[in-house]
Amino acid sequence: MPIFQYTAMDSSGKEKKGRMEAASEQAINAALKEQGMFPTSIKEDKFASGAKKSSRPAAGAAGAGGKPKNSFMNFNLTLGSPKVKTKDLTIITRQIAILLDAGLPLVRSLRTLEKQAKKPAVKRVMKESADSVEGGSTFSEALAQHPKTFDKLYLNMIRAGEAAGAMEVILDRLAKFMEKAAKLAGKIKAAMIYPTVVMSVAGMITAGLMIFIVPKFEKIFSELLGGAKLPALTRFVLGISNVMQKHFVETAIAIAVFVVVFKAVGKTKKGRFMIDLAKYRAPLMGPIISKSSIARFSRTLGTLMSSGVPVLQALQIVRDTSGNEVVAEAVQKVHDAVKEGEGMAGPLAATKIFPDMVISMIEVGEETGKLPDMLEKIAETYDDEVDNAVDVLTSMIEPLMIIFLAVVVGTIVIAMFMPLIEIINQLGG
Repeated sequence: MPIFQYTAMDSSGKEKKGRMEAASEQAINAALKEQGMFPTSIKEDKFASGAKKSSRPAAGAAGAGGKPKNSFMNFNLTLGSPKVKTKDLTIITRQIAILLDAGLPLVRSLRTLEKQAKKPAVKRVMKESADSVEGGSTFSEALAQHPKTFDKLYLNMIRAGEAAGAMEVILDRLAKFMEKAAKLAGKIKAAMIYPTVVMSVAGMITAGLMIFIVPKFEKIFSELLGGAKLPALTRFVLGISNVMQKHFVETAIAIAVFVVVFKAVGKTKKGRFMIDLAKYRAPLMGPIISKSSIARFSRTLGTLMSSGVPVLQALQIVRDTSGNEVVAEAVQKVHDAVKEGEGMAGPLAATKIFPDMVISMIEVGEETGKLPDMLEKIAETYDDEVDNAVDVLTSMIEPLMIIFLAVVVGTIVIAMFMPLIEIINQLGG
C-alpha cells in the first residue's frame, strides 16, 4: 500500500504532521478522524511508496484478482476540473441548503440540481459530486476534486458541517457569506466603472488632439513666425506631440514593457506586498480597500469559527483567502502568536493594520467568549463604512475628473493660443 504524508489539527488546534500507510487518501482521512484529528493536507509520499507502486499492474490492467482502473476517471483527470463562476456557486450553495433543510438526502439534492442546471460546468460538477458521494466519499472529498470551483474556505466549512452534523446550517452560512462578499465587491466595481470609462474616453480624445491637431498648429507657427522662439509652455506641448507622433511605436513598446514588468513583479510575494501596500495608502481608494479588507477578514474568520473550525486552522484559511498580502502577513503574525498561547487582540494591534475600534471589539469578544458574534458585528459595521466611503468617492470623482480634464485640455488650448496672439499682433501691425 502507498505511504501518505499528512498534516492535521488536534482538538486543541495544534498542528501535527506524520506519515501513514493506507489504501487511499479517504482511508487516511477516516483514520485521522477516528483519532480525533482534523486533516488539512494529505499527500502521497511517492518516493517512499515508489517500490511498491512499481510492483503493481499498469494503469488500466487488472491485478491478481483486482479490478481495472476506471477509464472515465483517467479521462476526467486529463480533461481537468471545470470552473463554476462565483455567482453560480452562490446560487448552488443556497439551493443545496434549502433542499437539505427540506429533508432531501444529499445525493438526491445534488441530482436535482444536476437536472436543473443549464450551464455545462455546473451540471458536470453536480454530477461528479453526486457520483463520488454515491461511491462512498464524503461531501467535502467529492467537492475537493474540483479545486478550481471550491476553495479552502468552502471545503473547510463543509468539513466542519460534516463533523457537526449540521450541513444545511453551514451551507446557509456559506451562501450568506458569499452573497455579502459579492455585494461588497460589486459596489466597489460599480464605483470604478464610471471614472474608468470617462478617463479612457478622455485619454483617447487627448491623444487624438496631440497626434493629429497639434502638429498642424506647429506648421502654422513655423510659417507665420519665421522661426521665432515659441513660449515655454507651447514648446513643452509640441515636444510631447512630436514624441507621440514620431515615436508612437517606441512609446507603445515602452508601455507594453512596463505592463509586463509590473505583472512579473506582482507575481512575486514581495512585489504583491508592495503593490497591496501602495493600494492601502492610495489617497482615494485606500480607505475603501482598507475597510473592505477588514470586513472580509472579520466575516471570514467569524463564519469559520462559528461553524466549528479550530481557530488556528481558521486563521490559516483567512490568510490564504485574504486576497491582500498586507492583510495576509498580518494574519500570519496573529496565527503565530495564537499558536504560542496569546490572544488575538494584542498581535492584531501590533500589526498596525487594524483600527483601534476593531482591536477593542475583538478583545471584548475574547473576554466574553463571543468572538464569532463580535467579528460578524465588525463585518456589518465595516460593510456600512464601505458603502459610505463608496458614496463619498462617487460624489468626489465627478468634480475631480472635470478639474483634471479642464487642466489637461486647458493647457493644450493655452499653449496653442499664446503664439496665435503674437501672430495676430504681427498681422495687425
